[in-house]
Amino acid sequence: MVPLIAIFLKERPSSAGVKPYGADESWQEPIQIKRNAASEAIDSLIQASKVKNFWYLAGSFFVCGLSTSGLIGTHFIPAAHDHGMAQVTAASLLAMVGVFDVIGTLFSGWLTDRIDPRKLLFFYYFLRGLSLFLLPSILFSDIKVSTLVFVIFYGLDWVATVPPTIMLCRQVLGPERGTVVYGWVFAAHQIGGGIAALGAAIVRENMGSYAAAFYVSGIMCVITSYFVLQIKATKE
Repeated sequence: MVPLIAIFLKERPSSAGVKPYGADESWQEPIQIKRNAASEAIDSLIQASKVKNFWYLAGSFFVCGLSTSGLIGTHFIPAAHDHGMAQVTAASLLAMVGVFDVIGTLFSGWLTDRIDPRKLLFFYYFLRGLSLFLLPSILFSDIKVSTLVFVIFYGLDWVATVPPTIMLCRQVLGPERGTVVYGWVFAAHQIGGGIAALGAAIVRENMGSYAAAFYVSGIMCVITSYFVLQIKATKE
């Protein structure tokens, strides 16, 4: 990967001889001020933490990580195995999630350029929540149509939240800090994933089933779908 990155990836649009995507003809590249990267990251977090929209974005991405990599990515195979499904079959279904993830992410990026990103996030989280409510009832010893529908939808929805979240970070916190702030929002995503990975395991060990973990995650997704609509898509 290092040679490919060195050859093809550019530091900024001007390095490729183009303007930033969406910039008009009057746009001029700002003067680059060299700062310590760690100081820049901490300062961006301090400034962003004063903005309510940041907490909406961080909270929603916390739930995103909780309901994807932390819950399904970690526990789908053992949950399916609990219902009698062979581990290889369950792993194949999880691989399908990854395939449809690529398709969903690309399509979500296309939609984000055309539809209010808050509305997209509302539908992504709301439908994800509903699918998690259904999951315990559609896991069987073999593959059913309902199981395939879940896998395809969850794959399409998996990283679909990323393009609208990135756009909102730039809209509400400015293009200068938006990308750095997204890094902190993504940190919340990873924290959510870690908590779900541990929490779902504890639920399974104490209750003998993953059902409660799926239901709680589904409820959190539905609640999140409301809060993303409260984001003000203007810089504060």
